[in-house]
Amino acid sequence: MQRESERDASFAADAPGMEALAPDRATTLLPAGVIRDDEVVILLLRPSVLYVPLSCVASLTVIALAAFCLAYLARWQPSVGWTDTQAFALGVAVGAVRLGWQVLEWYCRVYVLTDRRVIRRMGVLRVMLFEAQLKNIQHTSVFARLRERVFSLGSIGFATAGTDVIEAWWVMLREPFEVHKTIVEAIQRYGK
Repeated sequence: MQRESERDASFAADAPGMEALAPDRATTLLPAGVIRDDEVVILLLRPSVLYVPLSCVASLTVIALAAFCLAYLARWQPSVGWTDTQAFALGVAVGAVRLGWQVLEWYCRVYVLTDRRVIRRMGVLRVMLFEAQLKNIQHTSVFARLRERVFSLGSIGFATAGTDVIEAWWVMLREPFEVHKTIVEAIQRYGK
């Protein structure tokens, strides 16, 4: 008879494109004590790197339009006090700050599936941690907006017992259907 931890590690290794990670790795990305010593980490993920530009397309568009308007105003109203070059430089600087913030947001997002729980950590200044026991997950859903489908990305939502809404999202994952399959198999295997 296999020991339980060996059996759990073999399940994680069977997941396509995934491999079992040592709990030590998960504990460096999560607050202390979140992953217990007797838990086996099945998945340890972050959103795709494309999360950075795709999440801030709207704000970058507004910044570019504002810089263009300021440059246009400077070109046709020389008395405004700035040049069109300064307006574009301001737009580039604000856009770079926005992208930098989005990189921090991406870095702080961690998704973990263990043999007992689903965990999501997110937030730079205000850290939010979502945990749900596998036995309490009522349903999972895979969603992919058009911009995500173009890049083969998708998001997975989790709803727990007693709610009829999605409570947590794992956003912009690569191969979302493979990840979802692994999650469903873990819920069926360990959630009973």
